[in-house]
Amino acid sequence: MQGWHGLDDVPEDWGRSVVTIGVFDGVHRGHQQMVARAVNMAANLGLPSVAVTFDPHPDEVVRPGSHPPLLSDTRRRAELLASLGVDAVCVMPFTVEFSRMSPDEFVQTTLVDRLHAAGVVVGENFRFGHKASGDLETLRTLGEKYDFVVEGVPLVSDGEAISSTRIRARLAEGDVEAAATELGRPHRVEGVVVRGHQRGRALGFPTANVESPQHTAIPADGVYAGYLCCTESPSRYEGELWPAAISVGTNPTFENVARTVEAYALDRDDLDLYGMHVGVDFTKRLRDNLKFDSIEALIEQMHADVAEARRLTSG
Repeated sequence: MQGWHGLDDVPEDWGRSVVTIGVFDGVHRGHQQMVARAVNMAANLGLPSVAVTFDPHPDEVVRPGSHPPLLSDTRRRAELLASLGVDAVCVMPFTVEFSRMSPDEFVQTTLVDRLHAAGVVVGENFRFGHKASGDLETLRTLGEKYDFVVEGVPLVSDGEAISSTRIRARLAEGDVEAAATELGRPHRVEGVVVRGHQRGRALGFPTANVESPQHTAIPADGVYAGYLCCTESPSRYEGELWPAAISVGTNPTFENVARTVEAYALDRDDLDLYGMHVGVDFTKRLRDNLKFDSIEALIEQMHADVAEARRLTSG
């Protein structure tokens, strides 16, 4: 797969292609159907397929300070889109100037002049151009003008509408199972492992303290079962996925203030992940965060959490 940052990275000899456009945050099951349609159309036409996404999130540019929690960063989005079979991913820098383009300007500069679109696939609710003035019908009209076909795909799965906004709401409630159903896989929080207070190690449960990027969608405070993996490449841990017990929150027993994501790879005290980029996959919520009267009570509960996480991830 080819990866481009902006239109200047598109090869000069790039021919006609089928393009699908969206923020694609989370690359959820609705997005997956849209991308599958674009890949299928491209195959039928004997052309490559291109997914166009944006960075930063358009909301942050159009309404500064309103940046939604992100289900996936641009690197993860590109990885997920590649797994669906697109031939190229173009990450468009979303700037104030870009947001002020008219629908016709966007289509001409992006779809016609650089990507030479023969077909364009978008969601049925797609909006584009200055002040979101363009919609699916606008795109179809411009397609007739510039000689490309347009298809609108409903972002639904099993008859229900799916949106990144709704998935964020699921995560904010701690309902990681519902989020996983709509994503088509467990929600993943990524980041770099940093040194924390190392209390987990002292208690017999060494955790990876994951520092995630700003605006990451993190599930509600609580304890979860899931998996930990090293996403850094190359790495001696590349390809490994460890069942894990995960804690999200401020650790009320120790009266912490900072909210953290910590993952304990079950029965592994030999991992050296400091400074590495990792992913934490959330599969099931076990309980709320609790304040314990003693360290002994906390350790007893941690053993119970680990046993339940082991049961849930064993098969």
